[in-house]
Amino acid sequence: MSDLYGLKLEPMPNRLVNYGTTDNGIAVIELASDSAGAPLEGDAMGPNTYTHGMMCDIDTTIIKARFDDDVTVIVITGNGAKFFSAGASIQMLNSVTPGFKYNFCLHANETLSRFEQTTKLVICAINGHAVGGGLEIAMAADIRIARKNAGKVGLPEINLGVLAGTGGTARLTRLIGKAKALEMMVTGELMSFEDAKDCNLINHIWEGDADEFRRDILDWASQFTLPNKATKAVGNIKRSCQTGPEIPFEYHLALERELQAALFGSSDAKEGIAAYVERRVPSFEGQ
Repeated sequence: MSDLYGLKLEPMPNRLVNYGTTDNGIAVIELASDSAGAPLEGDAMGPNTYTHGMMCDIDTTIIKARFDDDVTVIVITGNGAKFFSAGASIQMLNSVTPGFKYNFCLHANETLSRFEQTTKLVICAINGHAVGGGLEIAMAADIRIARKNAGKVGLPEINLGVLAGTGGTARLTRLIGKAKALEMMVTGELMSFEDAKDCNLINHIWEGDADEFRRDILDWASQFTLPNKATKAVGNIKRSCQTGPEIPFEYHLALERELQAALFGSSDAKEGIAAYVERRVPSFEGQ
């Protein structure tokens, strides 16, 4: 990762995820493992396959970011230039019991749901291929940005005789619609970043090498940090968008009103309205 904004990444307990925060409040989560799901050694760059150990490390980083009052945005990316993540480690799945596999999927569900439930904006920087469980991780983010010509996305679990069981069938269907999601999963075909953008699976595609891409991601994410954005408003917008579609429309409107009422009493709302009247740039404090 770049040292832009003073970023320094440290390994988590299982050494499968690196984590650090920038000087301006961006938490960066970097997946980093070899094809077996073991820690990278030396100068190796991973396909970043995941195991239960990696999910535990991801869980640790999400909780760190959630409780860090200085963090306002979370960026998740993969180590190296070829893969965001190649998905779950087949070696691991081939060596554990059915009971372990079930609980592995359950824990992964809980971990990825944390991305959606935290009030902080989560941006996925897809630096390379995002397939299988790798795409499942990416889909739990709020915004997905891919590096041009760096890879493809897809859920090819059908070729293993299974399905995408850590949120894949649920999130893909909600993101791109039932018919397209069903076809994508039963064929197992991978999709280009351009096609993924056309069906709203990816928000943006950016040019540049891996280092430029990471620097651009941090630059872009900085617009959501203080004092640039009212972070309480960002969190409430996220909550309405994440929760609202899952409940009846009238209840969604009621939720929206309550979230808005909470914001009207905030210091940042007062600052935003005052700045608009006074024709100046607001300076938000997250209060």
